[in-house]
Amino acid sequence: MHHVYNGMAATDLDGVAWQKSMHSNSQGSCVEFAKLADGSVAVRNSRHPDGPALVYTRAEIEAMLLGVKDGEFDHLVGG
Repeated sequence: MHHVYNGMAATDLDGVAWQKSMHSNSQGSCVEFAKLADGSVAVRNSRHPDGPALVYTRAEIEAMLLGVKDGEFDHLVGG
């Protein structure tokens, strides 16, 4: 695998297993996550799998997931 950096082409992340939520819709409106060898996590837009990947540390992903579970971001998709 090449040097990993934010904004790199997702296709350059050779050998990673991308995963999306079972709640994704049939129009492909979802994000996909992949755990990298160093423990960091890459995120890409499923509608643009060849596009850029954002790379986050495990701590950053953990903080985001805890916030989601606590409802901190519900206002972003609520009515």
